[in-house]
Amino acid sequence: KGGAKMNLRHQILDYIPKDEQEKEDKEMMIFYMDTFNDVLTRNNKVCHFTSSAFVINQEKTKVLMEYHNIYKSWTWEGGHADGESDLLSVAVREVEEETGVKVLDYENSKIESLDILPTLGHFKHGKWVSAHLHLNVAYIFYADDTKTIRTRLVENSDVGWKNIDDIFCLSSERYMIPIYKKLIKIVKQS
Repeated sequence: KGGAKMNLRHQILDYIPKDEQEKEDKEMMIFYMDTFNDVLTRNNKVCHFTSSAFVINQEKTKVLMEYHNIYKSWTWEGGHADGESDLLSVAVREVEEETGVKVLDYENSKIESLDILPTLGHFKHGKWVSAHLHLNVAYIFYADDTKTIRTRLVENSDVGWKNIDDIFCLSSERYMIPIYKKLIKIVKQS
């Protein structure tokens, strides 16, 4: 596991930040990786890695979003590393588990965003989870928006393809808006 963690560390070190926020978050991620030996699991109650997917249709007009029950907001797909250092695989798995959608040609996907995300204290499965940080690595994926989607009711109450310009109105997580704007800019420039 140490070697795999080092590979993730190198991926983050090689990542070129897009702005001041990513530069600072990258430095903090490396600091946390060097400080804690368990940032890949939820056993670390201060911070741990998560991976997210910004899933776009092939026409670049829609984003696959889910209504998250804890956050009470439309949001992207993603989840905890839970010991896995291959965060690309984590992101792909989360999309498929949460929506039933298969992402297309993701093998050469690269990190598109580094963000430290605050997670407020909340109840999950009847237990209190204290406030902590998600060291989030995000990818952009493409998928076929004509395929059947499904909702994973354990965490979400709805899933759907949303107009790319409407997601700012759908998200009640204000800190996510700059991240979505950054990813949309990348999509439109590609």
